[in-house]
Amino acid sequence: MQNYVREEKARIELFKMSEVMANGTNIKWDPVLSRLLTSLRNNSGNLPSTEEDLSFLSDLLQSKELHALVNVHNKIISNGASGTFFPMLSTSMHVMVDVLEELASVPHASDECRELFYLLQKPNIQGVLCAHDAVAQKDYYPHLPEIPPDVDEEEETVKIVQLVKSNEPLGATIKTDEATGKIIIARVMHGGAADRSGLIHVGDEVVEVNNINVEGKTPNDVLSILQNSEGTITFKLVPADGKLNLRESKVRVRAHFNYNAETDQYIPCKEAGLNFEKGDILHIVSQDDAYWWQARKEGDRNMRAGLIPSRALQERRIIHERSQANNEEPEPLCVGSPLPVLTCNQSPKSSHCASGPKTKKIMYDTTENDDFDREHIPTYEEVAKLYPRPGIYRPIVLIGAPGIGRNELKRRLIDTNPVKYKTPIPFTSRPVRPGEVDGKEYFFVSREHMEEDIEANKFMEYGEYKGNLYGTSTESVKAIISSGHVCILNPHYQALKILRNPELKPYIIYIKPPPLEELKETRNAVHARSTFDVNNSRGFTDEEFSDIIKSAQRIEFLYDHFFDATIVNADLAVAFSQILQKVSSVETEPLWVPASWVQ
Repeated sequence: MQNYVREEKARIELFKMSEVMANGTNIKWDPVLSRLLTSLRNNSGNLPSTEEDLSFLSDLLQSKELHALVNVHNKIISNGASGTFFPMLSTSMHVMVDVLEELASVPHASDECRELFYLLQKPNIQGVLCAHDAVAQKDYYPHLPEIPPDVDEEEETVKIVQLVKSNEPLGATIKTDEATGKIIIARVMHGGAADRSGLIHVGDEVVEVNNINVEGKTPNDVLSILQNSEGTITFKLVPADGKLNLRESKVRVRAHFNYNAETDQYIPCKEAGLNFEKGDILHIVSQDDAYWWQARKEGDRNMRAGLIPSRALQERRIIHERSQANNEEPEPLCVGSPLPVLTCNQSPKSSHCASGPKTKKIMYDTTENDDFDREHIPTYEEVAKLYPRPGIYRPIVLIGAPGIGRNELKRRLIDTNPVKYKTPIPFTSRPVRPGEVDGKEYFFVSREHMEEDIEANKFMEYGEYKGNLYGTSTESVKAIISSGHVCILNPHYQALKILRNPELKPYIIYIKPPPLEELKETRNAVHARSTFDVNNSRGFTDEEFSDIIKSAQRIEFLYDHFFDATIVNADLAVAFSQILQKVSSVETEPLWVPASWVQ
């Protein structure tokens, strides 16, 4: 009886204390924690704990923070169970990106728009939105083991998976394990039916398909069973020992070649392939396979990823093709055995191992080495979006063959706004001519001074003409950018190796000639003067037209993976109008650039 009275007094005392604290702090004290505190005090003498431990637990059970967290937990659980608690959306990060793009496209943004634009780029804001999406998608739930702890460890565990067959492939490939001879899951396509089910994993052993035992069968036999099945397909699988992490990567790349899965004899299954063209932005969702990556086209709403050749595989293909073109002995091209895709309608194939043009003024490094550039094999380039920033302009670089009209296009562009558009003044070692002013047409310096600066790599391009050195310094380009102007350049194509860097972030426009006959026709129609003639007193010769085409082909072969845009200069007015549109987009739109430029 005395113990009962003592317990009731403690409970009343605790209730009063909790009520007082709650009234002072607007905290709802959890009754479970309150009862736990009462029990702790009543049995403190019987617990094998020190006074310090008991004091710590008592303070913890009375802390406002713990009670608030328990209340939040209870609220989520109770509302979630009743179905009344649900998020408005689970993709707030995507919405944020869309808002950033919209804000970046506003030509004359208000102060509020600019403030919101920079606020949404802050890491703490993006962290909050990312956490919101994780909670909304219930990504916080623990991953429970598939094998119950009370199951006999010696007994083989199997799982039964049922998927509804439709026009969509199931999105998984199978193969024969070389060590055991069993049929196993070799690949699960991100976003496909198998991936969305969350029940099929790489390494799972296939035991039965629609109650048909597959022991001793080949992947093609399993494929035939699937093709002849209708409605629901039932798999009996032995789970793999370890599950691979199928979380999608965030890597985006720009493709520098065209790809068509239908003509690729090495792809595991043509139905699983993803076709793309040079310049497309691809979202690489998995690089687990050495030969075949999984990817989607950026902006594509199709959930299922497709197979594309990996960087290593594509580089080997290009080397193989170049070796064959040069009549060399090509290295065997091995890409592994093709893997049938579940519900793929075709039988898989067996794997088998398979002089420069004359110019008016030569402006380039006399030590240029095209062999080095030719050895670079462009396949994919990792990219990220670069958002325009007020007052900081990317330099515009016009690249093209001599005689294609770059100088005229640059002149017209600068004339539209001479205050905004600037071009660096070149340096020269030749003497000053009558009427010339140092720092206007050229910076006149001694040959010794120029040679010292060339040796110190201070010129982005340089060359020699009639015994005199000419060059454009890198610092002069940086000075124009830092002063808030748009720098316009039309350098020799070799200068791209120096210009294209994270500090300058140039936007490169390739000025391409039309086909040879159209080139002749358009230039002769306007009586164009030859830029190969020192006095500009005659038109182009047929040989010069051919040199323009050959030089353009050489530039494209070596550097087309550097180009942000290509404009065909058949009609000067049309080409100039297109350049104005490109220049405007650089200043107003987020554009894809090498990922290292935004890190």
